[in-house]
Amino acid sequence: MLHLNKMDATEALRKLLGDELIENEPMSRHTTLKVGGPARWFWVAREVDKMVQVLDICREAKFEHLFIGHGSNILMSDRGYGGLVIQNKCKGIEVGSLTTAESGVTFGSLFHTTARAGYSGLEWAVGIPGTVGGALVSNAGAYRGNIGPLVRSVRVYFDGFDQTVGPEWMEFSYRQSRLRLNPDEPTVLLSCVIELKFEGDADAILARAKRYQDLRRAKQPFDPSAGSFFKNVVSKSLAESLPGLPAPMKEAGVIPAGYLIEACGLKGAGVGGARVSEKHANFLVNCDRTATAADLRSLVDIVNYRVREEFGVVLEEEVLYCGDWSDWDVSATC
Repeated sequence: MLHLNKMDATEALRKLLGDELIENEPMSRHTTLKVGGPARWFWVAREVDKMVQVLDICREAKFEHLFIGHGSNILMSDRGYGGLVIQNKCKGIEVGSLTTAESGVTFGSLFHTTARAGYSGLEWAVGIPGTVGGALVSNAGAYRGNIGPLVRSVRVYFDGFDQTVGPEWMEFSYRQSRLRLNPDEPTVLLSCVIELKFEGDADAILARAKRYQDLRRAKQPFDPSAGSFFKNVVSKSLAESLPGLPAPMKEAGVIPAGYLIEACGLKGAGVGGARVSEKHANFLVNCDRTATAADLRSLVDIVNYRVREEFGVVLEEEVLYCGDWSDWDVSATC
């Protein structure tokens, strides 16, 4: 397929996808924050090979497209998205010591499927929202575990080719990967292979996971959120200066973002329908589903400003801003 323009691409997508291609779909239906304006075009991908065909069309025509999973790590603007949003629901899993998972598999489903087959290594992942693809993008983790060290290979659509790369290609670091470091680099994650340990005792694996899940439920709010909004701060000097910080964190030089936000007295602070959770200060929530994306972004700016003024550090968001934010003015909030 050569020299497609955007009109040709739209027709090619219509022909390939038929009624599966939806116009002006509200993104509030597809993000865990329950905000976001309409996507000009929206399609749910359920087969990897068909998804590659769609990506070929988009690449050839330079057709703007956004790839999402469960929508758990994005803040979509109220104006929405002017191109094609592809929601990845490719959910194939092949379980073994080397387990293959398509990128649309939910993280929770991957854990439960492998655990029931007697494979351990993902207990910390129970309760983490989102998909395998999203977990790879942000090197998701909890309770001192993360996905990066488990990865043995990744199937990617990169530079117009469907190819398999090693874990070093992903450049994993704390809540980071090549895809976050280079957001303009056109890459889509199709599947990955992770290495797990066969224990055989599914009940023991599930019991360990339940302990993590209970801890998570005790700390995290039930209102719509994107999970932890900010990355933890790594600063040995700041950690040592905080009298209330637990000793292990001082030794590691890691300060939870929620600790800093709470120390600024921001629990319960809000803009419109958006609030800093009273239960966990690193969760920005959509109270009663009345918040707009602008409410949440304004609250982010306030939190950033207050923490910077109080502690001299700049919080970095885990959440990605998507859609049209071209007119956003931070100075209007702070």
